Amino acid sequence: MKSYKIHIIRAGQSEGILAGRYVGRTQSPLSTSAITDLCRLKGEFSYPQAEFFCASPSLACVDSLKILYPQADPEVVLDLAECDFGDWENKTAEELKDNPHFSLWLAGQENPPGGESSQVFFTRICKGFQLLVENLMFRGLTESLLVTTAGVMTSLLSAYGLPRAQPQDWMCDPGFGYSLRITPSLWTRQPVMEVFDRCPKEK
Repeated sequence: MKSYKIHIIRAGQSEGILAGRYVGRTQSPLSTSAITDLCRLKGEFSYPQAEFFCASPSLACVDSLKILYPQADPEVVLDLAECDFGDWENKTAEELKDNPHFSLWLAGQENPPGGESSQVFFTRICKGFQLLVENLMFRGLTESLLVTTAGVMTSLLSAYGLPRAQPQDWMCDPGFGYSLRITPSLWTRQPVMEVFDRCPKEK
């Protein structure tokens, strides 16, 4: 039975993330240390081959993919963007600590002003991922690779991954990720995917 493999890899950390900023839609470039780490990982590990490459719409995701796969011409999947933090975008917790709405947001009682709620974010990326899978099946692309943020990756794996696990259980270091197998007959009945391996592999 025909199946489809998707390898999901976490992007390197951007300058904004390393500075402790809430980076969702801000185009923050990869940090120097992230570039160094990804180049090192590329030399030490064997990354999976793929016939189709895609990335979340951020400099960090696209540039991470191009470091690991220089030959790739990735397709950007807009719906797989990180959460929009609205008025708190590109700010640090230190800058927001005196804002009473920030404390309520951390407690899960409010949304970022002008930004996305966690439910809106989750619904959006699930819709985007399902459309991506449908597109891969329609085009007959059996081995693909996605570079995305930690938040998107862990949310998608908690939504569709087997075995079932919470988002925090799927966290991994930048440059690492998981290999997934999707069986069309199962996906059409209930969208789930088998998490069958970690990637990349040691040489």
